[in-house]
Amino acid sequence: MESIQLSIKGMKCGGCVSTVEKILNNSDGIENVSVNLLTESAYFEITQNHIKIETVLKNLKENGFPSKIYINDFSKKINKTELEKKKKWNNQWKKLTFALLLLLFSGLGHLAEGRYINSPILGNIFFHASLATLALLFPGRVIIINGFKSFIKNRPDMDSLVALGVTSSYTTSLLSLIFPATGFPCFFNEPVMLLGFILIGRFLEERARYQTGSSIGELLDLQPEMANIYTEDNQIKSIRVNTLRPDQEIQVLAGDRVPADCIVIQGNSYVDVSHITGESKPIEIKEGENLSSGSLNLNSTLRLKVQKVGGDSSLAKLVNLIESVNARKPRIQRIADEIAGKFTYFVLIFATLTFFFWWMCARKIWPDLLSHNHQFFTHSNHTLHSSLGSNADNFLSLAIQLSIAVLVIACPCALGLATPTVITVASGKAAKKGVLFKGGDKIEMASKINHIIFDKTGTLTKGKPFIVGYKYNYDNSFLLRIAASLEKESRHPIANALIQEAKKQNLSLFPIKKIFTYSGRGISGELESIDGLINIGNIEWLLSKGTIIDSDAKKVIENEETKTNTIIGVSIKDKLLGFIFLGDLLRDDSIKTVQNLRENKFKINILSGDRKQTVLALAKKIGCKETEVKWDLLPEMKLKTIENLKINSKVAMIGDGINDVPALACSDLGIAVGSGTQIAKANADVVLMGDQLNGLPYALNLAKKTIRKIKQNLTWAFGYNLLAIPLAAGILFPKYGILLTPSLAALLMAVSSITVVINALSLD
Repeated sequence: MESIQLSIKGMKCGGCVSTVEKILNNSDGIENVSVNLLTESAYFEITQNHIKIETVLKNLKENGFPSKIYINDFSKKINKTELEKKKKWNNQWKKLTFALLLLLFSGLGHLAEGRYINSPILGNIFFHASLATLALLFPGRVIIINGFKSFIKNRPDMDSLVALGVTSSYTTSLLSLIFPATGFPCFFNEPVMLLGFILIGRFLEERARYQTGSSIGELLDLQPEMANIYTEDNQIKSIRVNTLRPDQEIQVLAGDRVPADCIVIQGNSYVDVSHITGESKPIEIKEGENLSSGSLNLNSTLRLKVQKVGGDSSLAKLVNLIESVNARKPRIQRIADEIAGKFTYFVLIFATLTFFFWWMCARKIWPDLLSHNHQFFTHSNHTLHSSLGSNADNFLSLAIQLSIAVLVIACPCALGLATPTVITVASGKAAKKGVLFKGGDKIEMASKINHIIFDKTGTLTKGKPFIVGYKYNYDNSFLLRIAASLEKESRHPIANALIQEAKKQNLSLFPIKKIFTYSGRGISGELESIDGLINIGNIEWLLSKGTIIDSDAKKVIENEETKTNTIIGVSIKDKLLGFIFLGDLLRDDSIKTVQNLRENKFKINILSGDRKQTVLALAKKIGCKETEVKWDLLPEMKLKTIENLKINSKVAMIGDGINDVPALACSDLGIAVGSGTQIAKANADVVLMGDQLNGLPYALNLAKKTIRKIKQNLTWAFGYNLLAIPLAAGILFPKYGILLTPSLAALLMAVSSITVVINALSLD
């Protein structure tokens, strides 16, 4: 199954999102479709090899949504970002300038018509007709064409409502000018002001929308354009970063950023890696240590060997992961998009009913309504053409103007932007703190979590065990040599501790003949030059494998001094060779993180495969009761515990290793520590980058704030339309004489969208 991301143009509102999703869902071989209005992108999976993506792109283009496959080439992405940004802003500024000129001339025309300034040309009705014609032909042309295309294809959207409103007001005014006897209103100023306000609104909206996605741009800015490489004669040569290749050696001066994932081969320095971990404190790096692309070298020159470049680098993967957040919508957004998809139909029906009500019914209910001297919302003494309702002398004129106001004031755009703006802002803020959510739906789930399960080794502890000592054996070196030889193909932290200690002692390791892994318990196999099956693991497992552990050996491991250490036993056949004691350091922020979570009313449990004494010793340090911890657990036992807790709680599991993967997948929210294994991070819903846990309380708190913001936005979007549409339809006119002009309706519509985006940006 292949995942595809498309860049889509032409989407203006939630109705467009719904239409694009229907087109993709109706295409054979496409599943799991998600469309995002904010990022103008679509995500889906192809389930059939024979499907032609060109056919899908053609179908979208024919329906008014020209699309292309998203460029995932990291170097091209960097090079094109600034160019596309400048091009987009140039186009936006041109439209804004035109809109402001239209509004300026329209305003001057009002003043001239009211005789506040002396300019016969500006006050002439033909000047206003020409101005309105220019507005429709130039800045309004794309909106009108796209709007009517969507309307004809039975998928009306925001542009359809605006197009109908603008052309209706223009056509009525034109008929009134040519055939005065019709009694139609003549208000050429309305389409001019309507388009002007809409273009201003879209400019401000685009500007605010760009700010919501600024975190990705900031990450792309971390990639330098040039790199200094060492030539064969050890000279320095400057080349473009996209030509870098693995195994090349480069020079990074103080103040420069690392252009690729590298390993330090000469020098030491302090480096800022806050873009990866969210931790602003610089770290000291030395020879042999790894550096991620985008890291800032602070004070000394380094010689590095390139490991991964371009799209394989950690910076590229980080950008891709943040972008992929938009691929999975929270449930609340899917509901909003579904409503927005039907919203334009409701507006069209309501506008039609408004027209017929004021034309056919209002005269019977309020026969003297127009003869009364009402105080209108807007008032004009213009003699050539009028603002809405101010000089309406018949119900047909009033009906036309009110139905146009209904079309213009409705705002499905706010509904479409209410959720994705907040999700994008939240994921960007989380990334800056070293927290990566793998989808908007994961943020939604994180907001519901009330019970947190911690693994011990590698999660609450640093996951870098070290050998404390050896017991019940006669040759420590031989014991270590056997254990390290069999563990050398394992990725477990204990295996790494054994191998590193063997290297320090310059011990040669035996080749492996056979090997079998028992997750959470131990490892067994055969080594060359050693006769018999070797077992390495916890005591209970060794006993189950037939290893003889006498009373003297049991006394050794039950000694008070050894209770806080992890113990593994090594046996050949059924004979116990000895015990290896290992210690592990608590993460620096484990205690503070658990305390913070408790203060925020989260329930805490620790599930560990270690023995009782070791787990209880750690629990005491971080302030957990004995009833809140469990020990000697196999992976399937952790799984069962979590399944039971999920009956009454929303459970998050935090782990780091291969044996934690089932529990991460089973929990409502799987959270992996960034220093853990790749498989754990791949199967988690949230990743805490670096070696810190303090991002966890922040992430859960941010998720709650995010959902609150989404609800605020949706409340505003629904509430605005619920109040604005009846107001535009003239509900207050009979009693209070209050009406809205189409241009004012357009302004309110634009303000509604901008309000939603600004509210999203206020997330902290």
